[in-house]
Amino acid sequence: MYENTERLPRALLVECDTGEYDVEASLAELYELVRSAGAEPFGAITQKRPAPDTATCVGSGMVEEIAEFCAEHDIELLIFDRELTPTQIRNLEEAAGARVVDRTMLILDIFAANARSKEGKLQVELAQLRYLLPRLSGRGTALSRLGGGIGTRGPGETKLETDRRHIRTRIQNLQAQLDEVEKHREQIDRRRKKDGVVTVALVGYTNAGKSTLMNMLTDAGVLAEDRLFATLDPTARALKLPNGFSVMLIDTVGLVRRLPHHLVQAFRSTLEQAANADILLNVCDASSKEAQVHLEVTRKLLEELGCTGTVLSVLNKCDKVPGLDSLPLIGGGVRISAKTGEGIPQLLAAIEEALPVCVHRVKLLLPFTQTALAARIRQEGTLLSEEYTVSGLQVEAFIGPALFQTIAPYIEEPQTPAGGD
Repeated sequence: MYENTERLPRALLVECDTGEYDVEASLAELYELVRSAGAEPFGAITQKRPAPDTATCVGSGMVEEIAEFCAEHDIELLIFDRELTPTQIRNLEEAAGARVVDRTMLILDIFAANARSKEGKLQVELAQLRYLLPRLSGRGTALSRLGGGIGTRGPGETKLETDRRHIRTRIQNLQAQLDEVEKHREQIDRRRKKDGVVTVALVGYTNAGKSTLMNMLTDAGVLAEDRLFATLDPTARALKLPNGFSVMLIDTVGLVRRLPHHLVQAFRSTLEQAANADILLNVCDASSKEAQVHLEVTRKLLEELGCTGTVLSVLNKCDKVPGLDSLPLIGGGVRISAKTGEGIPQLLAAIEEALPVCVHRVKLLLPFTQTALAARIRQEGTLLSEEYTVSGLQVEAFIGPALFQTIAPYIEEPQTPAGGD
């Protein structure tokens, strides 16, 4: 009896250090990206250079070392922590005898593997084609489309030109489909705002525990795994706060350093949906040494997208940090553990305090002649309970400022503010 086990492809990570960014932190992130893509990070090589070599990114001596290492250890993948040109990829593959993948290709591959919804798949394919288009390389007239008869002889349309034409056509079709999806989402967002629905978005670095927090708060059943980009498709669920007021909680795609421009473009509509939320929970991994950097990466992207909502910093995974109370607050954040439930009451209280409008919890006695107001309360507020009595309709509800003046004469008990600026 023999047991067949599938071995993960071995990958050698290559870093060209030109001083543009923190190489050590970026390389550690690349390790996690490779694991998420389904490969085995077998080792890493770093070379300091004033600028990447135009032909092979790293120097010729380093290329020889890489080729020897690949042959000796059966390396199948070379993964570079930067974007490479088609010429660099071709030269490296010929020299090392292994497939070469750059950082952008790696992230696109992870996104393609994890996309589940129709919109997510469209966005990923669009990003891949935009990345591929300038990187197509033909083989001269060997792939020419030749015609027959007088006036059609000659090289005709090359395979390269045909491929580019097909890709441009596909990009236009994908963009049109995404525009339709975006219009549908905008209609939903307008309906939510008209109904007075407050939206709370979970944003932040990938693998910070956003999906685990979503499941803890709403029992959403969202996939939560200890790997990068486990969540790509936004999920929305109703969250009832302790004061009884309901908000819409949205889980979004995670971020990384130097997120490829093609992905930002393709996922812009999804990211803008989060940026336009009333309250944003900037979730980070408090156990990471890079927690402050992760918060800053998210903050900068939200600024680029024109974020208008209130941003609350949420330090997750505090159960991994000894001495929760002694953990320093970063940017006035809330310390929680989505896994154990520590700090969740404080987080919910912070959300209540950040509600964009002053919401009152009231008890009303509506005369039978005014029971139509109950329908307005259902549309513009949050109806908690209603009961018909001899005197009229007793209602308990959350009321916003737009409706408060109308129902004021029918308030039975003093109103209780449930949130405010």
